[in-house]
Amino acid sequence: MSLRTAAWGFGARLRGVLQPSTAAVAARRAFAPAAPQAVQSVLEAELDSIRAAGTWKGERVITSKQGPHICVDGSRGDILNFCANNYLGLSSHPEVVKAGVEALQKYGAGLSSVRFICGTQDIHKNLEEKLAQFHEREDCILYASCFDANAGLFEVLLGPDDAVLSDELNHASIIDGIRLCRAKRFRYKHMDLNDLEEKLKESQSSRLRLVVTDGVFSMDGDVAPLKGICDLAEQYGAMVFIDECHATGFMGARGRGTDELLGVMDRVQIVNSTLGKALGGAAGGYTVGPKALIELLRQRSRPYLFSNSLPPPVVGCATRAVELLLASNEIAQSMAAKTMRFRNNMTQAGFTISGSAHPICPVMLGDARLASLMADDMLKLGVYVIGFSYPVVPKGKARIRVQISAAHTDEDIDRTVDAFIQTGRKHGVIS
Repeated sequence: MSLRTAAWGFGARLRGVLQPSTAAVAARRAFAPAAPQAVQSVLEAELDSIRAAGTWKGERVITSKQGPHICVDGSRGDILNFCANNYLGLSSHPEVVKAGVEALQKYGAGLSSVRFICGTQDIHKNLEEKLAQFHEREDCILYASCFDANAGLFEVLLGPDDAVLSDELNHASIIDGIRLCRAKRFRYKHMDLNDLEEKLKESQSSRLRLVVTDGVFSMDGDVAPLKGICDLAEQYGAMVFIDECHATGFMGARGRGTDELLGVMDRVQIVNSTLGKALGGAAGGYTVGPKALIELLRQRSRPYLFSNSLPPPVVGCATRAVELLLASNEIAQSMAAKTMRFRNNMTQAGFTISGSAHPICPVMLGDARLASLMADDMLKLGVYVIGFSYPVVPKGKARIRVQISAAHTDEDIDRTVDAFIQTGRKHGVIS
């Protein structure tokens, strides 16, 4: 037997292991324990109701790296990607990728430990220092995700004698984090300063009060009225927290976020954000704020204490992304013109685009099934977008959320608008 024949035979056997046959999959399922029939019926009924409502969330398989052009579900040609949070196009930036590879080679795949036991490396401390510098805050603590950062903050900071005042449309991770704390909870109407003031008056007997808001709300791309929020917080002796996941890296003159955009960086006490969007797009989240708060979080924040530390490749990628933004604001400034090009052209075509001048551009459709069908048709035209419906957004507010990246060209944007026009006419959304 030749070496080539032997190698081919081994490869075929290996592929058989990695890609089991249909019969093998069926055999595994036959031996897998089934859910009790009553449970199975409940689960199937719930899944059927989701399908019937047109809110089923399928997962399309990407077979290429993240970027403005991707391969989806084995597509041969490039598909335009307009639904990722890769705002600055850094997910596949050569310097970011190189930094991740170098960190992998030097520090290994992971730490196999939480931070306080055996999971803190010099690169973690270096990234925390750079993030604190970027946000112009005293200190920073890293988490596995911003969901974890939001889950780990409120329980530590606020007790039963305190109060938290939260915008009604805050992100799910904020809502879940607040549920974990014992503070009195007040929910104010979305971006409504009058209602916030009423809630501040109601909570005046509390020891500490924290006003909590997204800097940019992820479904609509609208920006919180931070100046008014800070004015009220100072008037009533409260602190301000913002989640900056959809603002860090590109909002504001230097990309520092909505607090920079609105001139309140020195008035917002606590900022949570992510490494999984503009800052490299891999994973991870963090809190920046007063040093005493960060130290307390290191001692008591459960997602920090009981989760493995961020893998070195992720830390390497994120560190290089932050360094690029500290060195120049050129990438961040390129976003505005591209965002307005899409918004203006879509509005002129007859579509309703929600939000403000943010790269989140929701194409409002109302009907969940319509949003899903239009997204499917857009993919057939070579544009990858996703329909959003209940429970991600309120009933009757279904939309296709388009997200602009600095890596998109004007030609990419124009081609996407043309695809929307063709699909919109097909479904009677525009004439």
